[in-house]
Amino acid sequence: MRSFAGDADLTAEQLRDAPIHWPRPSVFDAPLKVLDGVGPRLAEAASEAGMGSVGDLLLRVPHTHRDRTIVPLADLELGSKGTVRVEVLGNTPRPFRRRGFSITSVKVGDDSGSIRASWFNQPWVAQKLQPGTHLLLTGSLDRRGFRVSEYEVPPEEGQDDAELMPVHPATETLKAQRIREWVRQAIRWAPNLVEGLPSEVRARKGLAGVADSITAVHFPEGAADVEAARQRLKFEELFLYQAILATRRRAHRAARPAPRIGTAGKTVGRWLESLPFEPTGDQLRAFDEIDADLDSGEPMQRLLMGEVGSGKTVVALYAMLRALEKGFQAALMAPTETLAEQHAVTLNRLLAHDLIPFALLTGATPAPQRKRALEQLGTGELGLVVGTHALIEPSVRFSRLGVCVVDEQHRFGVQQRKALDSKGVEGMAPHVLHMTATPIPRTLSLTAYGDLDTTALHQLPAGRKPVETRLVGEDERPAAYELIRGLLRDGRQAYVVCPLVEESEKLQGKAAEKEAARLAAEELSDFEIGVLHGQMPSARKAKAMEAFASGATDVLVATTVIEVGIDVANATVMVIEGAERYGVSQLHQLRGRVGRGEHESHCLLFAEATGGMAAQRLKAVERERDGFKLAEVDLLLRGEGEILGTRQHGLPRFAVAELPGDTPTLVEARDEVLSLLRRYGSLQAPQLGPLLEAARRRFGADAADSISL
Repeated sequence: MRSFAGDADLTAEQLRDAPIHWPRPSVFDAPLKVLDGVGPRLAEAASEAGMGSVGDLLLRVPHTHRDRTIVPLADLELGSKGTVRVEVLGNTPRPFRRRGFSITSVKVGDDSGSIRASWFNQPWVAQKLQPGTHLLLTGSLDRRGFRVSEYEVPPEEGQDDAELMPVHPATETLKAQRIREWVRQAIRWAPNLVEGLPSEVRARKGLAGVADSITAVHFPEGAADVEAARQRLKFEELFLYQAILATRRRAHRAARPAPRIGTAGKTVGRWLESLPFEPTGDQLRAFDEIDADLDSGEPMQRLLMGEVGSGKTVVALYAMLRALEKGFQAALMAPTETLAEQHAVTLNRLLAHDLIPFALLTGATPAPQRKRALEQLGTGELGLVVGTHALIEPSVRFSRLGVCVVDEQHRFGVQQRKALDSKGVEGMAPHVLHMTATPIPRTLSLTAYGDLDTTALHQLPAGRKPVETRLVGEDERPAAYELIRGLLRDGRQAYVVCPLVEESEKLQGKAAEKEAARLAAEELSDFEIGVLHGQMPSARKAKAMEAFASGATDVLVATTVIEVGIDVANATVMVIEGAERYGVSQLHQLRGRVGRGEHESHCLLFAEATGGMAAQRLKAVERERDGFKLAEVDLLLRGEGEILGTRQHGLPRFAVAELPGDTPTLVEARDEVLSLLRRYGSLQAPQLGPLLEAARRRFGADAADSISL
């Protein structure tokens, strides 16, 4: 055993003399009102800042430490800054006020001498400057005395001697000094923290105990302590989170078995031979991974993410056909009617030679068709269905649901995905393949989707053309539209995406209608223009898509409903208005609607503002074509909480770890958790101590219920 962050071995005598302590972790659930000086108003302000309990307070680690080496008054030099420990020598001062300006000054001294200390525009400090009061003052020496920038009244003799002063993240209401005073009171309870890291992990990695680490990260004895404690706490936090994900993943898969679908048969073989293209290496690897999942006896929970146009639908159809040929049913659920309809078009094309019937079930499905489809699903006569959330309504019953594909799964809520999951064969869970057209950086795949197996499609099918992307200034607009008109005259087609209106999809729809009318009257008056947006009735949307797909319209003015699912090989121009309003990944998704045929394609980004963060996003899209690399850029620019465009996807808010910067530590923590699982079979093994208790205390007993599934 060694002392914290030190090389010296503890002696046998020191170990024998160490006090025996039985932790009481419940003290960390206590509200901050148990601390001196925390009344209802301050407690409410602290709660709003994420410090609702003593445990929350101790996890609010300092973002830096300030050198506060105490020097004698006599050693201060004119113009120099420093910290002194002094006693108030003069009488309680009265603030001097003049024209809205105040000075409070009092004589202070230490063993080396005395000086007049002054506070500017802080008249309230006067009541604390009683004769005999000891103070820690930080400030600078000038010709009039010591100008105080920070001060505090040390709570006890000896507690003020630390050379490093923690600077905690503050708020408008709660200053760093106040938080430090609270932490100083609460730190005495640190020995009650539950040690979440198993002893073998700590020993192997040379990590200190959690209580020592919390103490050292707030009030270190030296600079080396800070970094050692911070790294230990980062690792523990990420380790416990991965433990939660791993436990939930195992519990979900052990709760109910899944149908064993066996190996691929002749139906799937004939379908693969009928495809007009050769599957990519990534697709073939995905087939193998799905085959293993489907024959494991445990429900598949796999996330399929891929580059724009990488062929995710082909992989999804492979999984569904595997179920159909073994007598099970399959369902594909999409978040919007437009996307569900596009999937139906794609499935029609991919299944043309096999004549496998399927139904489209959305809110717009006519009553007679809906009734017939429900009856056939219930009897098992209909094997395949594509739809929206209409698939999870109570009236929809399956006979033998074996495989579910959930597209753009982050757009569905937890309960919606659970409702589809519950429609499997009685006593069994269906296999679920989650799809997303947004490439997920590794950081997020280990946090937001850490309880899913992942498959990534990087390779593009043969024949896909790279898309030339250009940020176009307003002065270049006439030339840009001349380029568009030239391509349209050559028989190509174009998309024009209207600016994102965050407040209302309805407003964005109106913007699309208005822009279509303007283009028809001005720049593109010689061409046929169609409109597509989410506020249109289903029949009108289907008609608009059909007209564009057939070439009857030259230009489709649309909202972001075209972001995924639409596949028109003849479309070679993508115009995005208000491009600065979109995230990196969304711009890449929109760009992916072109470059699907044999002709060169263009993406023109028009932006109203191109400064700051917007400029970085737009230049990244202009420069980089790889969706996975762009996703990493997006993560760096916007943070893990906004990578999918919102902050409501169950992404954790870590107290100490910072992503993506701490991704190597995250990977290390995950590897440790998986290693322990392989060795002991469960994270509840006695050898691992209170690992899961610590994980649940940190992240909540139901922490992972809001994540992914």
